[in-house]
Amino acid sequence: MSTMDATAASSIRRDETLPVALLLAFIGGYLDAYTWIIHGVMANAQTANLVLLWVYGSVGDWTKALHFVPPILAFAVGIVAASWLRRAAPERASAISTLLEILLLVIIAVLHNRLPDLAGTLGISFVAAVQSAVFTRVEGVLYSSVMITGNMRQAIEGMFAVASRNGSLRPPGIFAVLCITFGLGAALGAFATKQIPDLALGVPVIALLVVLLRCESPDDEASP
Repeated sequence: MSTMDATAASSIRRDETLPVALLLAFIGGYLDAYTWIIHGVMANAQTANLVLLWVYGSVGDWTKALHFVPPILAFAVGIVAASWLRRAAPERASAISTLLEILLLVIIAVLHNRLPDLAGTLGISFVAAVQSAVFTRVEGVLYSSVMITGNMRQAIEGMFAVASRNGSLRPPGIFAVLCITFGLGAALGAFATKQIPDLALGVPVIALLVVLLRCESPDDEASP
């Protein structure tokens, strides 16, 4: 690595490194698969929840339509909480939010047998919202760890720029790997949810512990 590359790498915030982004994308896919299989809603993809709300509402099936309202509201509350956290503790927001996610997922896992809809639908959507609002950049570039639409667009645009000899291969490569990792998370989430439903949330908790350790590592270990 050249001196210039080393300087650039060391300037990247710990919570914006590629390993952290990949872990969060994995968690995002995992939780979406979990909530879809268990609850029939998306923890992250509020677009899908909103579309299904109005699809069922348009035919008068309000019992099914209203099923999609709680995760949308929980996601909104999570965004507000994350916004307050970024303002109150900007330098510690990533670590605090990760601890909050871990705590909530543990509580959800414990309560799931007694209050499955309340714990799963509301809690996980809140977790997804906090993650999406606090972790917004990878190597200084905007991305999403809870959905792939924007990441896919940036990957395709970046590859087009490379093909036109007007861009670097690294940015589109990062976004392509994020999309793949999200899919792998969804696949493992679906498998674990079906095979070990009572322990399935342990996987994202472990991944979040790794995220927390990386975010809290010394500055000289923050390079991707």
